[in-house]
Amino acid sequence: MLNIDWYIQFKNNEGRRFQLALMAECEIITSVDNLADTATIVLPEAVMNEPLNFENKIARGTEVLIQLGYDGNLEDEFVGYIQDITNNDSSLKILCEDALFLFRVGVPDVEQKPTSLTKIAQYLIDNINSSFTLNCDYDVNYEKFTIHQATGYDVLKKIKDETKANIYFDTKNKVLHIHPPYVEKGGEVFYSMQKNIENSSLEFKNKLDTKVEVTIESTDINGNVNQVVSGTTGGDKVTVASMDTASMKKIADNEVLKQSAAGYEGSFDTWLIPFCKPTFSARIKDEDYPEKTAYYYVKSVTTTLSEAGGVRTITPGIKLS
Repeated sequence: MLNIDWYIQFKNNEGRRFQLALMAECEIITSVDNLADTATIVLPEAVMNEPLNFENKIARGTEVLIQLGYDGNLEDEFVGYIQDITNNDSSLKILCEDALFLFRVGVPDVEQKPTSLTKIAQYLIDNINSSFTLNCDYDVNYEKFTIHQATGYDVLKKIKDETKANIYFDTKNKVLHIHPPYVEKGGEVFYSMQKNIENSSLEFKNKLDTKVEVTIESTDINGNVNQVVSGTTGGDKVTVASMDTASMKKIADNEVLKQSAAGYEGSFDTWLIPFCKPTFSARIKDEDYPEKTAYYYVKSVTTTLSEAGGVRTITPGIKLS
């Protein structure tokens, strides 16, 4: 029998560290579809009729480390910063966000031409927090990219919406990652419907007859409208800023793969072990349907800890070849 274990530490702007001694619930949400990992820590409003008071210890911007596991074997589940502390329904909620929190500040206006994802992201780092490094292997180029009265968050959201890139922060090691969707691979985990999956709403979609067409449309610096189409008739149309044709083709092909590849829809619940996060390859086996056994790309993970125990909800994406 394994005993649930946890450790939560705060480090304020003065460098003072505080360990959380009690907690009602903790939820951590990570996803390749989101720019930020988030965590919510729920505390009782009062203990033994004495109200909890954090005003002199932690506040917005305080660093947060959350570790979860069993019997002292803990994994770093979340590293980030306090965004807000709210009081609601007889409980205190500490709302946290990863290093995207630091990039929610304004950056100087600039017009880059020509430019690339690498140059745009490096501009953000240079003007917001130069202690971060960049890991970008998505070769997408813009003929022109304009930043006007925008925050680092606004810029990252724009390029994610336009390029469908997997953009996330490794807060612990201070790295901004930008990669093509479903390409970067993390670790590997194994799940069995009969052994370590508690509940499942998974439905396998072969998508052999699925027709997907993605149209990418861009206006160049001379005002000419360029268009790239990938897939078969019928589908989405995406309008982006001034971008070269090769980059538009990469984005269109990646989106067709995302929408048409076979895979599971839905999610399943398991325990805190094995550790899993987005970009992992999950081998999912169902002894009743052995032909479906394969590796699937993990696109989101929600981890919760409460009186009911520890639960990790996995949402797999496309089937990996």
